[in-house]
Amino acid sequence: MLCALVRGPTTGHKLVLCRSVAELLGPVHDVRCLSAGRGVYQRQPRSQSQSQSQLQNPAHRPDLLSLSRPAVSSKLSVRSLHSEKDAMFYSMYAYLSNLPRLHVLGMAVVAYVVYYLIQVVKRPIIACSDGPFKQYLIRKVPTLENKYWPTFWCVESRAQTVLASLLRSKSLPRVNYRREILSLKDGGEVALDWMEEGCDSSAPCILILPGLTGESQAEYIKCLVFAAQQSGMRVVVFNNRGLGGIELKTPRLYCAANCEDLCEVVQHVRRTLPEKCKLGATGISMGGLILGNYLARKSDEARSFLSAAKIISVPWDVHKGSASIEKPVINSLLGRHLAGSLCRTLRNHLDIYRDIYQDSDIDIQRILRCKTIKEFDELFTAKQFGYAHVNDYYSDATLHNKLDHISVPLLCLSAADDPFQPLDAIPIKAANQCTHVAIVITARGGHIGFLEGWWPSTKDQYMGRLFTEYFTKALFDEDGEFQHTANKMHERFLAKQTVALASSTPVLFAKKIDDDQLDHKVKLM
Repeated sequence: MLCALVRGPTTGHKLVLCRSVAELLGPVHDVRCLSAGRGVYQRQPRSQSQSQSQLQNPAHRPDLLSLSRPAVSSKLSVRSLHSEKDAMFYSMYAYLSNLPRLHVLGMAVVAYVVYYLIQVVKRPIIACSDGPFKQYLIRKVPTLENKYWPTFWCVESRAQTVLASLLRSKSLPRVNYRREILSLKDGGEVALDWMEEGCDSSAPCILILPGLTGESQAEYIKCLVFAAQQSGMRVVVFNNRGLGGIELKTPRLYCAANCEDLCEVVQHVRRTLPEKCKLGATGISMGGLILGNYLARKSDEARSFLSAAKIISVPWDVHKGSASIEKPVINSLLGRHLAGSLCRTLRNHLDIYRDIYQDSDIDIQRILRCKTIKEFDELFTAKQFGYAHVNDYYSDATLHNKLDHISVPLLCLSAADDPFQPLDAIPIKAANQCTHVAIVITARGGHIGFLEGWWPSTKDQYMGRLFTEYFTKALFDEDGEFQHTANKMHERFLAKQTVALASSTPVLFAKKIDDDQLDHKVKLM
């Protein structure tokens, strides 16, 4: 025991420093221990001769006398200050405070390196059922077998998110797309931006869906576009209604749960491409929600048009994602920034909305003052798409309960520290039972961050490298192995669907019998 607390009826509380600690700290240092906010022991410097004489004379050792003094009362008790760990902490603090600053800095650097190697650098988790898809990914996508090394000085999730956006926006040049305006069935228009430079006629194509308010010149979109171009693949970016400089033709924007526009875009792109040209799709953040809902709700149609798909940093459970982005303080600042982007998008098309919603329950001026994404969705998005409540909209957009319906090979990239989506919202258990879905989960990476290297390079980053490795193997498929794997995956998918249907049939049949018997009883009455 390093420190002891002596309580007596008249002495109150007195902290006694043991001889071993006092001698360890030496005769020339002041040691102050605090109890109840006041110093109770102080050792002053003394000469060497004075120290030796006092050590030999017990009368000059009040600390030893206080330890050996018999109890004045039966209530006298000796107990630790808080615990032995507290005493060790005070002693360590006194020791470190006298070390040279350079030594302390060196110890801190060593401690951070150990923390980085043990807690930060990890091999990603692959949540996928044991079967053809997982085996193919392990064999053909080498990035999944290696550890992810986040940027040494930027491992925090919000720092990764913000810094990645800043670096890409400053270093990536503007992309010169070929723009195509696609008219939709309801009279609306969307912009399709094509990048086909250096691609031959048979080169595969990747359809990219940006995030919440993103468009084809967004920094994370350009990162993927350049990565695909360097791999010899053409790209088409789908700009949602009202984004990318397109005038809004109808009083309707977009939402995460609605995939009607995407259906028309996929059909158009498929008709535009040569017959032998394979088509893939990638969705980022909210674009991943739209793509995921399309793959689940239009399963057969999607399989007939798309060979492979990938989603990045998708908010799997929109309820939990919305709650996470509103947490103080940094998360809420990111959320306010995105809410402001939504308000600016609406403000750009204010003329078409002001007249239509003048006499409705949608208050445009109040919407333009929204501070959070959920507030904007509650006042505008949910009402525009016919939802009674914003929670109904979020439940409809959520993906974690729809993975079983996906029949296109889907690779997903998520970070465990994504500020837009907590780890417990990632459907790891559901993915482990799916034939066509594989979720790659890195320990760090933030939201659309995934920076790596001492000084992050925008040309070869984890997100872009995984993107090109997967689609190069899946879409070029020179040896036909991916197509063979996809066929085996579909056989397992059909078998699983058959079993699920067979297990649910008796329940439905029994319910039908009960309903028939009830109708018969009503007729007899």
